Amino acid sequence: MSADHLSYPSRSSGTSNSNGNGNNDAQHVLIFFIPGNPGLIGYYAPFLSLLRDLLDANVSLNAISFHIHGQNLAGFIDQDHEPFTSQRKPYDLEYQIQHILKAVRSLRIEAAGAKQGQPYDHVLLIGHSVGAYVALETCHRILRDPALAPELKLASGILLFPTIERIAESQSGWKLNMLRQTPLLGDNAYRIAQGFLRLWPYDALYWFVSKTLGFPSHAADVTTRWLKSRDGVWQSLYLGMDEMRVIGEDKWDTELWEIAQDAAAESRTPRFYFFFGRRDHWVADHYRDEFIRKRSAQNEKTRLVVDEGKLPHAFCIDHSEPVAEKVHTWITEMFGTSGKDS
Repeated sequence: MSADHLSYPSRSSGTSNSNGNGNNDAQHVLIFFIPGNPGLIGYYAPFLSLLRDLLDANVSLNAISFHIHGQNLAGFIDQDHEPFTSQRKPYDLEYQIQHILKAVRSLRIEAAGAKQGQPYDHVLLIGHSVGAYVALETCHRILRDPALAPELKLASGILLFPTIERIAESQSGWKLNMLRQTPLLGDNAYRIAQGFLRLWPYDALYWFVSKTLGFPSHAADVTTRWLKSRDGVWQSLYLGMDEMRVIGEDKWDTELWEIAQDAAAESRTPRFYFFFGRRDHWVADHYRDEFIRKRSAQNEKTRLVVDEGKLPHAFCIDHSEPVAEKVHTWITEMFGTSGKDS
């Protein structure tokens, strides 16, 4: 398993016919997952594994071969870049969008058969937190300019706890934005953090994250490796501060939704699924509610859901199962045989 991505090929019968050979008629769907900040896909291993199991057990999806791929954001592991310096700074939000666009358009069908090596029949983007912003912006750019990825067939997007509007006015965003705007401190926050973290031996930090913070083993391992890496904390702070600057007013009012509606005119299922937290410290409630009001009135191809429970923004730590079940339900609505016939 690679440090920069996770891959879960299909185990369903959608790739084989009754003779055990490749099924040339099978639809191949790429589910491409974009993490939040810190952009480490390892946090989502339980979530993606659960989603894989749910898809494989769903008989209404047997005719489809789903390949799940999750990708790190750039700069969060030391192996993917030269050391950051004052001249070679970490990657901003625009770079992350380009990084994900390049990654998703490069993937091809891996399953053995006549379609091996060809582009996927459909691509579903799933983004969490700022990954939802990256997913939306990727859709936006490709829909406006198909030449950016001429063989990429975007089917839909699922946006989990999305930070897509005025993030600096959320509870946590306000604090990070204040740090960004504080002279000297904003530019040197990563040095303070790195200096403090160097005082902790790896094992002691792992113990603190797992025992005191209560992180399960997968999250404690990813967190400790990130905190002890050379550049990971700097990358996270740099990207977070750029998010405060870039993610402002809803800029997709007259662009993405109209293009998406035209592109999905023949489909009766939503093109975008938004899942908001009930109380999300990275999303301002009043802007969330206004976003929902505008989208609900404007476009029937958008499904907007607010959690009725208490799922946290960082669901990937220890709430993977309920979110995987919700995502599985929406994928079934998009691609299941019963959903298509209804």
